[in-house]
Parts: sequence; structure tokens; C-alpha cells
Amino acid sequence: MGTRAELEAGFEHYQATVRRAHAEQDWRLFAGLFTVDAKYNEHAYGRFAGRDSIAEWAIRTMTTFPGNAMIAFPVSWAVFDTERDWIVCEIQNVMPDPGDGTVHESPNVTILHYAGENEFSYEEDVYNPTRFMQMVAGWARVAEEHGRLPEDARPWLARFGGGR
Repeated sequence: MGTRAELEAGFEHYQATVRRAHAEQDWRLFAGLFTVDAKYNEHAYGRFAGRDSIAEWAIRTMTTFPGNAMIAFPVSWAVFDTERDWIVCEIQNVMPDPGDGTVHESPNVTILHYAGENEFSYEEDVYNPTRFMQMVAGWARVAEEHGRLPEDARPWLARFGGGR
């Protein structure tokens, strides 16, 4: 069992690594947060076992639209269970300004099991995939109206967002 300070430090390392992975577009950094045998449960994409599997999924989803368009993943709140080494938090998935100044973001609740030494043995992202898709589609329609829709988002918008 970790102390509150250990869990908080591990969680700060997690957040800093996500920011770095995003800035460098190197999602292997994110996968490096996990133990070799970690489990990851993502409600839209499924379950992944092991760091390599987590890396493959993270690279695939965060280097293609809409993952590659997100600009930030700020934490709204976090709860630390020092008796069981769990961290539960809410993370916003933020899209860039589509051109009209509106904010487009969607939350997920992330459940992390801290394994010590800045590694996690489990992550689960809990969210409503339909609400997430609606947020992205709304963002994409506004971005298209303002000439800010990335080219790789056009097929996505046509398929999922009712785009032209």
C-alpha cells in the first residue's frame, strides 16, 4: 500500500507523461507508464493486456483522427485510495478552437491501479462513446464551416458526423 504522497507523485508523473507523449507525438511514452503485464479496459476499443498491446492501441488511436486532433487532457478532479492503491479521476478530452471560439470537450472517468515506481498495473476509461462521438462531430462541423477541419478528419466526418 502506497502513501498518499506516493500515489499523488505517481499520478503527477502520469499526467506529465501524457503531456509529453502528446507534445512529442510519441505514445510509446504513455505505454511506458504501465507494467509489462498491465491490463487496460477502454469502453469503445476493448480490453488490452500487456504494455506492448497498450502501446499498439495508443499509437493507433492517438495518431489518427480524432485522437490526433485533441489538444489537452486536463484532470478535473482525483480521488486517492491509499488502502488499495487506486486513483480515480475525471479527465477532459479537449479539441482545439474550431474557429468560432467554442469549447468542445468530453469527459471520461479514469480508474488507475498504482503498482509503484511510477507504473500502473491497470487503467479503465469509463465514458459514453455516443456522447464522445457527438462532441467530435459537432466540433468537426464547426471546424469545417471555418476552414479548420484537418484533411484526415473529412472521411471521419462523412462517416460519423453527417458531413458532406
